[in-house]
Amino acid sequence: MIDFLLDAPVPGSLDAVWHAGWPSPKHDPAPEIQVHAYTPDTLILRQNKSVHYEAPFLFLLFGNERALLIDTGATADPAHFPLRATVDALIEEWLTRNPRGRYGLTVAHTHGHGDHIAGDGQFAGRPDTTIVGPEPDEVTAHFGLDDWPHRTAELDLGGRVLDLIPGPGHQAAALVFHDRHTGLLLTGDSLYPGRLYVEDRAAYADTVERLVDFCAGRPITHLLGCHIEMTTQPNTDYPRGTTHQPDEPPLQLTTTHLHDLRRALAQTAGRSGSHPCGAFILVYRD
Repeated sequence: MIDFLLDAPVPGSLDAVWHAGWPSPKHDPAPEIQVHAYTPDTLILRQNKSVHYEAPFLFLLFGNERALLIDTGATADPAHFPLRATVDALIEEWLTRNPRGRYGLTVAHTHGHGDHIAGDGQFAGRPDTTIVGPEPDEVTAHFGLDDWPHRTAELDLGGRVLDLIPGPGHQAAALVFHDRHTGLLLTGDSLYPGRLYVEDRAAYADTVERLVDFCAGRPITHLLGCHIEMTTQPNTDYPRGTTHQPDEPPLQLTTTHLHDLRRALAQTAGRSGSHPCGAFILVYRD
């Protein structure tokens, strides 16, 4: 059994060159899914932009009793996006190193937008697998998130515990995942180096305050969202639909960016449209 509490948060590696598409998507030599091991028990997957321009990041976390797959990408067809086959192979590799009997898989989501749930169907009928539906009532019921969005919950993968923090504002059922083992805060589309689309201003502002309060006094190592849309030039993004982004910044942000976001929300209150904020761009959709 792995002691996921020992020396937590454990260090990991983000020394990855993320594949950011190809000048000609049809001739992209890279695989449909890039896999990077942050730790041996924590994998980051990215969908190739040549498959879908959203190129979302997905996360596969291993506990002693089950694995957790966070999000299933932007493409349903396994012929173009073999997520199930990739995840099955990764789990098999992990079980070879860490033999178990029955081993489960939970499929959950940072939120319910199509580019994060499209691959759910690939896991239908998979043994020992639970797929958490993306609707608000499905999320709250499965994780016991009573009094949404005011209380957090815990998810135990078998000695590896994650905090589940309600994160509506970008989307009604949004969740932020905090992994106590690594100290990673997985922020979905609520905060990442790109365009932060705000659907509900009040709910989004409350989410940011909730995250600031949660992070205070906790050893947060990195904030990892689900996209990269910025260039390395501050305030400058790639146009929506871009399939080749050769000048990307790193995926990881810090709690300082969370405070920057809170300040930007206050400064743009009552205004509409897009507001460049250095490492990200606030986009009000109301």
